[in-house]
Amino acid sequence: MSQSAALTVQDLEVTFGAFTAVGGASFVAEPGEVHFLIGPNGAGKTTCVDAVTGLVRGSGRVTLGEQEVLGRPVQKIARIGVGRTFQTASVFEQLSVLQNLDIAAGMHRSPWSLMGRRRGVEDRIRDALEQTQLEDLWDRPAGILSHGQKQWLEIGMLLVQDARVLMLDEPVAGMSLEERNATGELLHRVKQDRAVVVVEHDMEFMRSFASRVTVLHQGTVLSAGSVAEVQADPKVQEVYLGTASMTEEDAAQADAMAVQTAGGPHA
Repeated sequence: MSQSAALTVQDLEVTFGAFTAVGGASFVAEPGEVHFLIGPNGAGKTTCVDAVTGLVRGSGRVTLGEQEVLGRPVQKIARIGVGRTFQTASVFEQLSVLQNLDIAAGMHRSPWSLMGRRRGVEDRIRDALEQTQLEDLWDRPAGILSHGQKQWLEIGMLLVQDARVLMLDEPVAGMSLEERNATGELLHRVKQDRAVVVVEHDMEFMRSFASRVTVLHQGTVLSAGSVAEVQADPKVQEVYLGTASMTEEDAAQADAMAVQTAGGPHA
C-alpha cells in the first residue's frame, strides 16, 4: 500500500449561512491510532468528516502527509487515500462479497483492465477478506449479510482502495454486542498501516477501543487525549457527561466510570 501518513486538521471551519457548524477545530490522526471524535448531538463531528472528505465546503487546512486535502473533489480525495463510511453501509446488495471488493479495487485500475476477464483474486482482495473475516462469505450476496457484516464489507472496500485514512461514521450503530467487539478488533487490525477516525456515540465502545479521543462541543475542540484524560477533564464531565446537572449519586457513578478506565484504552 502507499506510505502511511498522518491526517492533520488545522482550524477547520464549516458554515451554513449564518450558522457555524464547525468553528476552528484542529486534531491530528496518526497512523497506528484509532482516533475517536465524540461529543453531544450537534457538536460538529460528522460535519468535520464531511468537510475532510469533500462532501461539504470547509475552510482552514487539512493535509494527508504533504498532500493538501481540503478543497479537492470527493473522487480525488478518495484517490489520495482518504476513505469514509456512512451510518448505513453502501454496498451492492445484489452482488457477492467478492464482487463488491473487486469493484472497489477497480478504482485504481485502468478502464481497459476493467473490461477484460479477471484472472484469479488479487492479493489485496484476499487480504481484505482476511482482515474483515469474511473469507467464508466471499460468494454470498451482500444483501443477505448481517448489519455488522455489511459494515465490515464496506471497510474492506476501503482497504482494497488503498485508503491511508479510514473515516467511519458511527460504525457500530445498531450492532449486537458481539458485532461491536468484532468491529473494534477489526479497527485495531487495520490501524497498523493507516489512521482510523471514528465518529461515535457509543461510549462503551469508545472506552474499549480508542487510542486517542477528541471531544467536540459546539463545533470546537473541548478536550483531547487518552480515554482516561478526557473522562477526567472537568469540562467534558460538565458539558458531555452532564455532571453539572447530575445528582450526587449520578456524579459518583460517572466518577467511578472514569476511575474504572484509568488503566488506559485498548492497546
